[in-house]
Amino acid sequence: MNKFRIIPVIDILNSQAVHAIKGEREKYKPLKSVLINNSAPTRIALKLKSKYLFSEFYIADLDAILKKKPNIKIISEILDFPGVEIMIDPGINTKKDAKKYYNLNLKSLILGLETLKDLKVITECLKLFDTNKIVVSIDMCNEVIQTNIKEIKNQDILEIVPKIEDLGVVKIILLDLFKVGQKIGGIPALYLKIRDVFNGEILVGGGIKDIQDIEEYKNNGFSGVLIGTALHDGSIKIEELRNFL
Repeated sequence: MNKFRIIPVIDILNSQAVHAIKGEREKYKPLKSVLINNSAPTRIALKLKSKYLFSEFYIADLDAILKKKPNIKIISEILDFPGVEIMIDPGINTKKDAKKYYNLNLKSLILGLETLKDLKVITECLKLFDTNKIVVSIDMCNEVIQTNIKEIKNQDILEIVPKIEDLGVVKIILLDLFKVGQKIGGIPALYLKIRDVFNGEILVGGGIKDIQDIEEYKNNGFSGVLIGTALHDGSIKIEELRNFL
């Protein structure tokens, strides 16, 4: 069984780390954290690595997602830190988009259902990259799928996830944009149903409230959690995480 992962989130907008709330990107403000008085993504990653011993980060390049200039330089600088691994969502739409990240030493390239052109792009990326490097993000808002992919746009999520697995996907993220930044807590019943129909790794992002939430996800067979707000506002203490790990 794979080790349960706790992965800090760094959302980058206008080349700054921002505090994401409910997916309302036009309202995102520069990140304020009890851990570091700085909103530079590189400084945040370095502090989390050197002082708090995190080695893996989830990065959402919102500039790339919004079709502005991708933050390749920032990503490369973070990857240069010894022992650091990155999983990144840069708003992949086509195979051509994915190729831009082929030569970066990424742990994972995330394909978000919110931005993908069609399911064929997933198949193409699985051939281009190692299968274990591709993670599909099941993007939702209030548990309703967020996608423009015609084949799945109006389908139930419990029908979509097996189709994603049938393509050869072995890792997914359950990301409910409405829950992002809100510390709602608890495991949605839908997530438990998805766990029962998907045979690969499942990470969860959005709504993580405290250390008890993290323990609950671990005890219920999930592969890990993405944490942002609860880490930076002090709801989840670094000491708690160290004891947990």
